[in-house]
Amino acid sequence: MLPLRDLLGPVHGTREFHRRQVLVALLIKADTQTRLADRTGLSGGTVSTIVSAFQRENIVRTDPGAPRGGGKRGATVRLRPAAGVAVGVYIGFNQAVAVARQADRDHHDVSEQRIDSGAGRGLEELLPAVQEMIEAVVADTGGRLADVVSLGVAVPGMLDPRTNQFATPVLPLWQEGDDPAAELQKWLHRATGVTVPVVQDNDANLAALAEHTYETQEHDETLVFVKASTGVGAGVVVGSRLIRGERGMAGEIGHLTVRPQGDVCFCGGRGCLNTVIGSNVLLREVRESRPSRSADYPRDLLSLITMARAGDAVCRRVLTDAGHTLGFVLAQVCNFLNPNLIVLGGQLAAAGESVLDPCLRSMRRHALPGAVPDGFRLKPSALDRLAEAQGALVLGLSRYATRG
Repeated sequence: MLPLRDLLGPVHGTREFHRRQVLVALLIKADTQTRLADRTGLSGGTVSTIVSAFQRENIVRTDPGAPRGGGKRGATVRLRPAAGVAVGVYIGFNQAVAVARQADRDHHDVSEQRIDSGAGRGLEELLPAVQEMIEAVVADTGGRLADVVSLGVAVPGMLDPRTNQFATPVLPLWQEGDDPAAELQKWLHRATGVTVPVVQDNDANLAALAEHTYETQEHDETLVFVKASTGVGAGVVVGSRLIRGERGMAGEIGHLTVRPQGDVCFCGGRGCLNTVIGSNVLLREVRESRPSRSADYPRDLLSLITMARAGDAVCRRVLTDAGHTLGFVLAQVCNFLNPNLIVLGGQLAAAGESVLDPCLRSMRRHALPGAVPDGFRLKPSALDRLAEAQGALVLGLSRYATRG
């Protein structure tokens, strides 16, 4: 079994760093040499030389049956069994998710744990539950905490890419000084005696990264991932690059003004998209439509969706209107970015066509025709409820392929 911690040790010089880039790309996803070159930005010749060296060193194997005409570069390159566990954690507003896999395994082969409690509890109170989840998913892979080689964290909030800290102003439910990644890194060090790189980013950003990494075939396309649950956010990938912006605020479509005279948002703005289609707003609309003594209220967004599917007229109307409003905003996104693909995630995606159909109609009505052409795709997340945690896992491994 490959000693993964040794392979991920310090590197010296450009050649070793290029080897590291290819190794990390394979840890994230087995792939062809051609696509490894696309993903790493290295030349095809450089990747071919590195893969040949890895084969001689018994680090990788290639799947038989390369595509016709593809030759060696058309065969899928995979790591041989390696001793090391990669972990991803998503801390949401009302839930937390942890995933883990042996680092040489496919992304579908993950262990997962979920709790119905999130950042709303406060970081200090939530951290022990997150730590227990991490221990459980690592054990489920057959590993120990000491086998963890990487940990990424997805959080609902804006993070400054220069500091890896929450961007100012720090919005609820976080406080100045909250740093989930640093706290988990200290915990892992206390538990194992090993310092593991722990990194964090915005949840929508990491969901976009996971969708782009695992569910798209073309690495030159522009993908927008929209996460719609308690609030609305977006992650943007252009080519193979995640766009964060100068202060980490790229993709904050939940704070775009939709109704200038509307409700005040927790960001201090008025009429933000979050105040129109956030889950609490949709639930309030249903409650206000009911007779005062009615007990037939949806408990959460998922139960609202269930009631809509069962024929509840008010719930259906609320979802349809949410789709139209989201489509109006995404039309502006398409006019600005002209993406190939928009992926809808978060709890609102569970509504399926009830939201997607009015959303697409609204987009076609309000966007330039060329911004939403016939080949444009709007679809629900293929990674479903694990997108953020899977993206966090990718982020954790990617830390080894960055300088510094």
